[in-house]
Formats: sequence, C-alpha cells, structure tokens
Amino acid sequence: MSYEAFKSEVAKVNDILCAVNLLTWDSRVMMPPGGVDARGKQIATLIGLARDIATGDGLQRAIEDARAELSGVAPGDIRLLAVEQAADAIGTLSRIPASLVGAAAELKTVSQAAWSKARAANDFTAFAPMLERTMDMQREIATAIGYDDHPYDALVATYEPGMTWNRLRGLYGELREALLPLLAEVKEANVRAEILDRAYPVDRQRAFSSLISSRFGYDFNRGRLDDTVHPFEISFTRSDVRITGRFRETWLPGGLFAVWHEAGHGMYEQGITEEFSRSVFATDFVNLYAVGGASFGTHESQSRLWENRIGRSRRFWELNFADLRKTFPDQLSDVSAEDFWRAVNAARPGFIRVEADELTYDFHIMLRSEIEAGLMTGEIRVAELPAIWRERIKVYLGLDVPSDTLGVLQDVHWSAGMVGSFPTYTIGNIMSSQFFAAARKETAVELGLDAGDYLPLKTWLNDNVHQFGRSKSPSQLLMDATGSDLSTAAYIADLAHKVKELTE
Repeated sequence: MSYEAFKSEVAKVNDILCAVNLLTWDSRVMMPPGGVDARGKQIATLIGLARDIATGDGLQRAIEDARAELSGVAPGDIRLLAVEQAADAIGTLSRIPASLVGAAAELKTVSQAAWSKARAANDFTAFAPMLERTMDMQREIATAIGYDDHPYDALVATYEPGMTWNRLRGLYGELREALLPLLAEVKEANVRAEILDRAYPVDRQRAFSSLISSRFGYDFNRGRLDDTVHPFEISFTRSDVRITGRFRETWLPGGLFAVWHEAGHGMYEQGITEEFSRSVFATDFVNLYAVGGASFGTHESQSRLWENRIGRSRRFWELNFADLRKTFPDQLSDVSAEDFWRAVNAARPGFIRVEADELTYDFHIMLRSEIEAGLMTGEIRVAELPAIWRERIKVYLGLDVPSDTLGVLQDVHWSAGMVGSFPTYTIGNIMSSQFFAAARKETAVELGLDAGDYLPLKTWLNDNVHQFGRSKSPSQLLMDATGSDLSTAAYIADLAHKVKELTE
C-alpha cells in the first residue's frame, strides 16, 4: 500500500491548494475591500501547510516506500512517473526557504489589492513599494532555485519547463522579423473598425459570450462566469472550473474574446482525465498551485486557440454573426458578417495587452519579458518602470502612453508575484497554431469547423492535449500531438494567411 500512501499525501496537498484557489478566486471576484489583510494571512497559512506536507518527512518516506514497491515495474508505468515527477518538483520546492514561500504568499494578496487600488487611481507610486518587495522576493527565489546563465531562467522555467531567456530571445527575434512586414502590409486593409466602439449593453455581451462558450464546449454545469478587474480562469479540480470576464460597453471585442480566452483555459482543466484529480498530475509543486495544465504555455495554447484560431476566423463569423446581430439589432443593423470579421481582425495598436490584436499582441509580451529580465539582474529599477514602459511602447507600437493605468499598471501578474509567466503567452500563441494545424488534419474536425460544430475539435484536444494533465512535459505533449517541437512556422503562417485575406 506504499503507493496508495503516496497518493494520499499528494491528495492532501492538492486539496489545500484547491482551497487556496477558492480563496484567491473570492479575493478577486467577491471579497469586500476590508478583507484583504486577513485573506493574505489565510492564504499564507494554507500555502505554508501545503509546503510543509510536500517537503515533510511523511511524503518523503511515502516516495521512498513507493519507489521500493514499484521497483519491478516497467519504466513507463504511470505510477512510477507520478512518484519521480513529485520527487523532482519537491526537490526544487525544498530549495526555496519556507519563510520565503509564506512571505510571498501573504504579500501576493495584499499586493493585488494595492495594485487594484493604484490602477484605479492611476498612481504607480502607491504600488511601487509593494512591487519592490515582490521583485526582491523573486530574486531570492531565483537564487534559491538556481540557474546557469541568467536569473530570469529560474523563474521562467517554473512556468515553462526547459525554457530559457536565451531561447526566448531567439523566438522573439523570429517573430519580430515576420510580424513587422505583416503589420505594415495590413494597414492597407479595408476595415470599419468604428463599429466595435458603439454602445453594446454589458448584460447582452455577457449573454452572447456565454452562449458561444457553451458552443465551444465549456461546461457551465462545472463552471461559472463572473466579472473581475482582470480576466482569469481558476479551478478547484476538474469538477469546478471558473472563468471571469471584464466588459466595457463601448468596446465589444474586449469582453467577448476575453471570455472565450478564459473558456479555452477552462475546457483544458475540465478535460483532464478524472483519475488525475487530486494527484501529482493536477498539482504544480514548485508554484504550489492546483492546476492540471502541462505548463502555462500549454495552457495559453488552448485559450489562444479558441480565442483566435476559432473566434477570429472568417468562417466562425459567417456562421455566428446572425446570433450576434439578434443580440445587438440596433448596433449592427448596418453591419455584415464580413464587416465584423474584418473589424475584429484589424491591426489596431493599443495600450492594453488583453485587448490587443494578433499582430501586435506579441510585442506586448516582448516588452514585459525584457523588463522582467532587467529587473532580475538589477539593470532596471522599479522606480524607472513607468518611463521605460512609455519608451518601449513608443518603439514597438508607435504609441504615447497617456497614463500608468493604461501602461505599467495594467496587468495583475507582478502584484501576484508571477514574474516569468509573461513569455508563456507568446509560447501559447506559437503552440496554438501547431495544435490547430494538427487537429485540422482530421476530416471530422475540418467538417465540424465548416458547419459550426465545435465538438470534433474539442474532442481532438481532449484526446491529444487535455486528458494527460501534467503527466507529459510540454515538449513531449507537443511532439506527440503534432509531430514537432516548438516552432514559430505554423503561427507565422496563420498570421500571414490572415493578412492576405484582409488585404484581398
């Protein structure tokens, strides 16, 4: 029963981390402002408890006993994989001092509340002290984990195993070289972009985005949609996977595509095989986070696939625009499906990452990655961030940032201590095209997309990506599903095809 004892110990950790996720969801959706300090302590206590169990003698003995019990099994046995994967991740976690883990967990909740308040007030200086503390802690964590070339490598690898800053710079270079000419070309496209800025009642935006999420396959019986400051998805096992959105009456795509993005995340978690619930394969021991995705980049591949490869496709709007027009008959009476498809694909350089078009989105990620790497080495100081942000947005997108709310304060990630996670969005973009290209080789998938039946695509993703949880590495999962390692080729091809369509 040694392996069963191991499973039981892991399940305890996962249960605690699911409770942390629930408290985190509440703090970002429902909690009154006065609950911040107490909530930070509650989460820190639970994170500390999870770490104590994960790194404690009980689980270590269970690992050793399970190894002995499984000594005669085949190397590919899923039980042996679970034991060794847990041992490796816990080894990394053990290098981070318990005091640092607890302090970072408590700071996260307090810092997120300070960020939300500073963002609303356009007051970076009010948030800067919290960000200083966060970055100090992240440098300590990077040092504790260890790295060979760059401190950023240690943090990036916690979200995307095997990824380094050097490899990221290579990927970014390939994308810059391809995207800049496409951006110049697409400026000639005939687009009625102003139709997106009309007044679209928020309650109807929410209803339509929910309708399409259901058509994609997000299960509202095991999920729900709520409003928040910054959209996110979070799960408490595959049976309760929640998504959030942020709607603005005068910017329709912001709400719709954010919800479909989060629904993509949600379908990933809902699609993980049930036997992996409360297991190693639904637990991120390094980040002490209950999640089933193979990596953050793999997770983003699913959200970006549904948001962009499907939600921004021409055929999607040919099939679904009639329902949108029924939802907004006055606003869209003079708009065709073709008009709308062109509008939601227009290259429209803007300040907000989560509302960026496909051709400018990755520049937002490059900017954030460069800043994070500089912060980790000390080449960039927190006090310099607003000025550096304005300078680089001007270089990348040609825009003058009017406020810190629309600039350095727009993302929740730094307040949550998620330094190193931004590159996973571009990695997800790249992967999304690779997975989509592989899926479309199946006749049923292609016929379904043409008819507006998204079940064959969701089933392919369930079978080739979702079900495996964290039992495969990102590179193994990608190789098994698509036949190739991470490559920008399919993503660049998708963007080039879209630009060609828009400029015909």
